[in-house]
Amino acid sequence: MLGTLGLNIKPEESADYQLLLAAVHDCAERVMRLPDYQPTPDLERYPRENVRLPTTGEQILGHAWAHRSFARGRPEGTVLRGKTVCLKDCIAVAGVPQFFGSDAFPAWTPSTDATVVTRVLDAGADILGTATCEHFCNSTASFTSAQGTVENPYASGYSSGGSTSGGAALVGAGLVDIAIGTDQGGSIRVPASLSGCVGLKPTHGLIPYTGITSGDPIDDHVGPLARSVADIAACLDAIAGHDNIDDRSVGAGSNGSYNFVATLQQPARLDGVKIAILKEAFDQPSLQEPVRQRVLEAAQHLQQLGATMKEISVPLHTEGPSIWVIQQRISGSLGILGRAAGRRGLQLTEFEHARLPWTDATFEKLFPSTKNTVINGLYLLEKFPGLYSKTINIGRQIRDAYDNILEEFDVIVMPTTPMVAPRHGPRDSVLGSFEPSIGVTSNTAVFNVTGHPALSLPVGFAPAADRADLLLPVGMQLVGSMWQEKTLLRVGHAWERTRNWKEQSAEPRKVDTSHRQPKRTVPGVPRGEIDGNRSPKISVSS
Repeated sequence: MLGTLGLNIKPEESADYQLLLAAVHDCAERVMRLPDYQPTPDLERYPRENVRLPTTGEQILGHAWAHRSFARGRPEGTVLRGKTVCLKDCIAVAGVPQFFGSDAFPAWTPSTDATVVTRVLDAGADILGTATCEHFCNSTASFTSAQGTVENPYASGYSSGGSTSGGAALVGAGLVDIAIGTDQGGSIRVPASLSGCVGLKPTHGLIPYTGITSGDPIDDHVGPLARSVADIAACLDAIAGHDNIDDRSVGAGSNGSYNFVATLQQPARLDGVKIAILKEAFDQPSLQEPVRQRVLEAAQHLQQLGATMKEISVPLHTEGPSIWVIQQRISGSLGILGRAAGRRGLQLTEFEHARLPWTDATFEKLFPSTKNTVINGLYLLEKFPGLYSKTINIGRQIRDAYDNILEEFDVIVMPTTPMVAPRHGPRDSVLGSFEPSIGVTSNTAVFNVTGHPALSLPVGFAPAADRADLLLPVGMQLVGSMWQEKTLLRVGHAWERTRNWKEQSAEPRKVDTSHRQPKRTVPGVPRGEIDGNRSPKISVSS
């Protein structure tokens, strides 16, 4: 074993270490014989009915459904009474097989419910099934699942976004009210943006991740997608708050204590709200001009509602994707290989037994994005020892940079994605399969690194990159201070109450460029000021 690391022990010490190894082997065997300890689902109150594969007639969005099943919500539940919910196919639902977007191993069947499953049922919602996720939740496209491609609800042949691909498509098409998804780099917000939904990545830990397959625990977020901010707020009231299991959620309040819905009872005015326009997010080479114009015009509507708006600069924003990539590749590879460690909570041991150990045959069935994570992670661990630790430190520096801005401003605004939905990529080309995802998470992944809450709001349409006559949804991302979801909900709700996003044309009016404010920059960052000539020219007030 040490030889694989290029290490050795003295020959005369070998026998002693063999005895010590035998002792730890006996300890491992003892633990393996113990019964597992998992939360017991209340199947008497919430039975699972008609668990089955979806019919061809139900799959009107490609393969958006993973499994159909029915669990009726508590009749006394009020927060989500009358709402229908689907769950991303990485969220444990007892008795419902889970594909995890893969066919490298047989679908495994959880014996427990994720905390969010119990909470939406307690709140009165009906669960209609599980929705397809991308392969190992490892892509922002919607064609990587082994179960099949998920189609955009606005145009077949185009991405619905991933990895919460099925949930976004079902919500966007009006087939369910709410989808519960996960977000490790944009996997709620990207599909929300591309599929015309509202999607929230909450503050890290606000909603327990208990009973959900993990990527990197520091990046893991679970949250809702819906067609309105009001439904997002109601769902948050149902599922937010610690559960005394997941160590990510120890900083959250108690379940039922937030009353997010009450935030939306205020008038649709934003007097006193300070909006920051993030310069770096509008300077990206990959940003499509119609998307840029649409988001800037949407931001100016917040100004018309009484908010003040000013351009700011966070140069470290552009380093966020690199920090996220290193964290995700290293920690993600360890998770895929069954080597993750260091967290308290519920571990999905049935899932581990179903897929481990890896063989050449099962590894070969992985989609290129998942294989790439393993290959990249092993390479980085070997060639760059200590690199993961540095990303943690730089990630904290980026968080502090945003926090500095959020001491003065309430919300930071930017495009959720720099483009509208791209066409699906090819399955038969390694490099080609990555093309639809290039640059998509440039404004989303960094907030998984920092943990800030981020809301994607649909604000109109823009032409597809390859078809000027095809209009596809555009998302605007609102980012707030830690634990300040109420501010994001208030701003998003005010916008959607006073604008119908589906009526926003693909040719926005020219944004006024006559009154630009001086840029505010974050002190202490290791990069110089970016050329102001490339910044978004917007009408602002002090």
